[in-house]
Order: sequence, then structure tokens, then C-alpha cells
Amino acid sequence: MTAATQTKILVICGPTASGKSALALRLAHELEAEIINADSMQVYRGLDIGTAKATLQQRAEIPHHLLDVVSPEQAFSAADFTAAADTAIRDISARGKRVIVAGGTGLYIRALLHGLVDSPGDDGQVRTVLQAEASRIGNQAMLERLRTVDPELAASLHPNNLVRIIRALEVQQVTGIPLSRFQQEHGFAECRYQALQIGCAVERALLYERIERRVDQMLEEGLLHEVQALLSAGCDRNLKALRSIGYKEAAAYLCGECTLEETVTLIKRDTRRYAKRQLTWFKRNADILWFEYPEKFATILRTALLFYEQPEA
Repeated sequence: MTAATQTKILVICGPTASGKSALALRLAHELEAEIINADSMQVYRGLDIGTAKATLQQRAEIPHHLLDVVSPEQAFSAADFTAAADTAIRDISARGKRVIVAGGTGLYIRALLHGLVDSPGDDGQVRTVLQAEASRIGNQAMLERLRTVDPELAASLHPNNLVRIIRALEVQQVTGIPLSRFQQEHGFAECRYQALQIGCAVERALLYERIERRVDQMLEEGLLHEVQALLSAGCDRNLKALRSIGYKEAAAYLCGECTLEETVTLIKRDTRRYAKRQLTWFKRNADILWFEYPEKFATILRTALLFYEQPEA
């Protein structure tokens, strides 16, 4: 057994606006832990309001890791996340602190706990052709193309996730084998850490209500100014970071393509749809224990303490 597999980590996951960050912060105080971010957009510098990033005060209370690690122009993959998270976990553990991984990017969490699929390496020429094709016909058309060769994987992807759509098309074109088959053969059976996974359960109507309030709050806190600052600094609105929910709609408004009312409506709608996709992803994982927060905080804390007190497997 490696040192990594002996390390115990607590994972807090669930859909956006479900209370993950608040729960992680509260548990960190109780468990003498530090928090590792597992949100794929919070790794970017300058994307603060629209990603609901931990405040400076919260970071002063509890150390947070993997926030603001790359600029919006830089690529950051699940492999990058896993490597950076491994380093942070070793550092936190070496200082005698416990580790809490908190976020809603299911791919990051799965890669950290179970490793990455051993699919074929990049083929630069094929990828360049696919990227050019995407620029010509659009994301939705590329997703429809993927649906014809790998319907299983296509069903789990959103048109905005062009990076993964192109990667899946690339693998199929180079090998003749759907990427979903590589994933099935991998099985994600590797256990890189001993993990207790806790999901924040929220009744659907309440979750959507929270999303509505969060979007309104983001706009009040200056989301439009944040996006304008990024554009003024030279960030291309077609960057992956600025194609995320909240940023792409705000950029469209600032470029005069829609009204403010339409912008707010679109952000709320797209966030609800994203939360639904997150739930679908996490509900497939039978290892996640679901609790309502803050109602069940005492039970969550007790479960976490029992986990840490158990002898190492």
C-alpha cells in the first residue's frame, strides 16, 4: 500500500449552490483541516465573483489550496488538478492537518480518487483539424457528430465542453474505439486515497431558489465589472474560462448582444441546467453519503470523526 492510499481525505461534493463551501469551512474548523478546491473554474485568477470563490476572510480563517493557480489564458486539466492536489495533500498531511477536498467538478474528484483513463496520447494534427471544424460549424454540431460515434459519452457532455468533445472525437478518429469504452475498461477501480465522500443534498425546488438568489447576489457584488475587467485586460471571451456559466452571458451583454434582463435569465437557466448535470454525475457514485446541510451538520461531523478514528484499511 502506498503512502497516498493510506492518507485519509474528506470529500465534500454536490451541485452548485448546495452549501458545499459553507460545510467545508465549518468542518475544517471542527476537524483542524485545510481545504483543497475541486472547482474547475476557481483555479483561474480573476474569476472570483462568478465562481463564488472563498473570500479573503474565509481564506484567512482556514487555508485554501488550488485557488488562483493559473491565469484565464492557461490550460488546466484534470491531470493538472490531480498532480497539484497530490502535492497539497502531502504538504497538509506533513503538517499534521486533515484534508478536505470540496467542489462540484466531478471529473476532478474522480481523477483524484481513482486516477485517469489510459487513453491514447494527443494527436496534434487531428486535434487541429477538429478545432478548425468546430470554429466553422459550432459546438452543437460537434457534439452531434460525437453522438454518432460515441452516444454514451455524448449524452454526458454539454455543447460548451468543447475540449472534451474534441478529445473524444480525436480518440475515436485515431483508434476507431469510442472514448467511453476506454473509460469502461479502466473502471476507475484504483483507490488513490482512503476517502469519505459526503454529498450536500438539497430538494430540487429549494436548490433552484438558492441558484436564483446566488445569481442576483453575484450581479449585486459586481459580476459585470469583473467580466469587463477581464476583457479589458485582453482576455479573449472565447477562452475556456470565459465560456463558463455567468461569464459567457455577461460578456455577451457587455458586447451589446443581449439585454441585462436576458442576461440574468440566461445565467439562471444555465446554472439550473448545470446543477442538474452535476446531480446526474454524482448520483451515479454509490460511495457518496448524502446529507442535508445545515440540518444534518451534527450527523455529518460525527460521520467524519468516525471515519478518521477507524484503523487504516
